[in-house]
This record gives sequence, structure tokens and C-alpha cells, in this order.
Amino acid sequence: MTEKTSPDPTRAAISWRESWQVYLQPAAWRMLFLGFSAGLPLLLVLGTLSFRLREAGIDRSTIGYLSWVGLAYGIKWVWSPLVDRLPLPFLTAWLGRRRSWLLVSQLAIAGGLWGMAQFDPQQGLNALVACALLVAFASATQDIALDAYRIESGADWQQAAFAATYQTGYRLAMIWAGAGVLWLAASAATPEVRYEHAAWAWAYGVMAASMALGVITTLTVPEPPAPAQVPARDVRIWVREAVFAPFVAFFQRYRGQAVLILALIAVYRISDVVMGIMANPFYVDMGYTKEEVAAVTKVYGVIMTLVGAYVGGALAPRLGVMRLLMLGAVLSAGTNLLFAWLSGVGHDVQALVLVVSADNLASGLASAAFIAYLSGLTQVQYSATQYALFSSMMLLLPKWLAGFSGVFVDAHGYAMFFNATAALGVPVFALVWWTARATLAPSRSTADAPRDPA
Repeated sequence: MTEKTSPDPTRAAISWRESWQVYLQPAAWRMLFLGFSAGLPLLLVLGTLSFRLREAGIDRSTIGYLSWVGLAYGIKWVWSPLVDRLPLPFLTAWLGRRRSWLLVSQLAIAGGLWGMAQFDPQQGLNALVACALLVAFASATQDIALDAYRIESGADWQQAAFAATYQTGYRLAMIWAGAGVLWLAASAATPEVRYEHAAWAWAYGVMAASMALGVITTLTVPEPPAPAQVPARDVRIWVREAVFAPFVAFFQRYRGQAVLILALIAVYRISDVVMGIMANPFYVDMGYTKEEVAAVTKVYGVIMTLVGAYVGGALAPRLGVMRLLMLGAVLSAGTNLLFAWLSGVGHDVQALVLVVSADNLASGLASAAFIAYLSGLTQVQYSATQYALFSSMMLLLPKWLAGFSGVFVDAHGYAMFFNATAALGVPVFALVWWTARATLAPSRSTADAPRDPA
């Protein structure tokens, strides 16, 4: 059941106490455990994998191109109508439409991670990449079902808080998939050996087993109430309603604003995403050890991200999502300049702490605001498909561009690369301002009154 016991969101302002009470709802805490399941695979096929590959001697250009594995997250809208509407034999009748897809995708992720544990990139890079692709596509499928589950579990005004607790679980999983993997690999490795496959195999095997938390959670949480759907037995009507209707409904709803909204979604995180692909190779090349990277960037940095997320979740109902989006865009681009400075400092753990603190605080705040904004754009009857479209567009251009990051670094160096990624964020400022000045956006349900997105 969806809890609706928190304060009336239609009031112009709510107290700080009421702003924080939403975190006490059971629906918010469910997002903690499901967020862990969602956050575990991401680094293992992107950030942590790039560290592993660089340590194994794989060149930066290849690592950059292999980041295109992450494009699975950018095209998930293609199969999102199936996840939104297609029942799975036996499982849907048992678990419901959201939880059945969650379970299948979580089991596939676990299998793919186990496969990544078996293959040495120095000898079986293609097989390793194939397993990474399986993890990425299964993880993207989990995201589709999970985003819909979150949106259907509460009202618009609750989404920023749900995003914060979701991000708590997500970031805790990233600590485990980032720092945990590095610590496990370091503890199992032979001293003074730069790369050892057996150590990484052990670490990735533990990650595969860690997906059990997601599976257990999926089997125990309640299924959210589902809107009426067209019966699947009428294929023509089903295809029209499941595949085309969500996109048509979005453009009919926002009309002239639709292109502007989609443009903002497409570039909002471009500065962070493009920079992030080369972050771990940068740490390796700057001489930071696995233990240093684990402690500073994968633990302390994630804590700072959570601080930013909770601050964003609390500020959203008071200040407005659009103002928070602008602040997040400015901070996200600006903190990339600190990495350019760090590249000139050299191996300095204190400087790394400073840079990581600022970068992750900005990232957490921007993420909470952006998730709340995307959630508010969806209509409940098409939540999985529409949110998949938005979150796919958020990653598609940045991930494609990030594939060339290794080539850019080889040609121009890290300092120029970080400065360039900061410059990529400048057009985002104008898009946020322009979108905020546009006509008031309608609420998720056609029966709801319009609300001011600012």
C-alpha cells in the first residue's frame, strides 16, 4: 500500500520538521534496499572496471571505447514498453508486474557478474566485455522496473525524499562495488604485484553474491497499485497502448515545451558523466593505491554524495526543483575544474579529499533535484516507459561522448580534459533557466491541478 499520511503538499510552504517527516514513511525506506540493488552493478561495468582494466595494462583509448557498454542505460527506452506492460509467465501472477521484472533482471545481473569474475582481461577481454554487456542490459532493465516502482509508490511531492533514500542505498552499494571491490582485490593480491587476476576474480565473485540482497528485497516488498491496462490478448491495441501511447501522451501533454524539456534532460549530466569515465584511470596514473582510492573516492566521496542528496531532498519542497537544478548544474561543472588543478598537484591525498568532497557534494545535490524533476514529468499510467525515456536520454549523449575520452586524454592530457568537461556544462545553465521560464508543467495525473515547477 502507498502511504499518504504526510503533510498536504498543496500548501505554499511547509515547515522544516514536515519536510523531514517524509523520510520516516515505510515507502521511503523500501527505496534504501532497492537502491542498493540498483547501485551495485553500475561501477562494476564502468568505474571499477576501468580501474581493473587500467591496472591490467589496457590502454586508455580502449578503456574509453569500452565505456560504451554503458550505452545500454541510454537505450533502455527501446524495451521499456515490454517491462511496463508485458507479463512474465508465472512470475507476474505471483509477484506482480514490477517485482517480476525486478527478480528476473537481478538474477541476470548476478550471473553476469559471476562471468566477469571468471575472465582475465589480459587474455579474455572479449568474453569479459560480453559478460559486462549482460550486466549492463540486465541492470538497465532493473532500473526501468525500479523507477516505475518508486514513482508508483508515492505522490509527486514525495519523490525528492524517495530519491534521497533510494540514493542512500544506491551509494552504499557503490561503496561496496567501489571501495569494497578494491579492498577485496587488494587483500587477496600478492604484495608488490601490480595486477593479479585471481584477486579480482574473488572480488567480483563476492559482488555477484551481493545481489542476493536485491532478490530478497524484491520477494518481500509489496507490489504498488497498478493502473488499468489494455488486455495483452489484443496484440494490435496492446502495441499501440504500450509502445506508442506513452510517447504520444508526453508530447500532447507538454506540446511546445517537450523539445526544450528533452534537450535539458539530454545534457544535464554531461559534464559529470564524460569526466567520470577517466576518473579511475586518472587515479591509477597519478600513483594512488587501491586502498587510497577506496577510502577517499569510494567511501568518503560517497558519504559526501549522500549529504548532498539529503540536502537536495529537503530543499526541493521549499525552494523548488528548478532552482535546485540550476545550483546543481553550476556546481557540477565547476567542480570539474578542481580535477584539472589536482592533475597539476600530483599524488596528494589531502588534495584528493578536498576535490572529491566538493565534487560528490555537488553530484548528490544535483542528482536528487534531477530525479525529482524527471519523476514529476511522468504520468502514472506510463511511468516505466516515460521515465525510461527520460533517464535514457540523460545518459545517451554523455555516454557516447565519453567513449572518446581516452583518445582526448592521450592527445591533450588530463588537465585539458577536465577543463573541457567543465565547459560542456555551460549550455546547461541556459537550458535550466529557459525551461524554468516556460509555461507551468502539468502534474503526473491528468486529474491533478497544474503545479509550478520552480
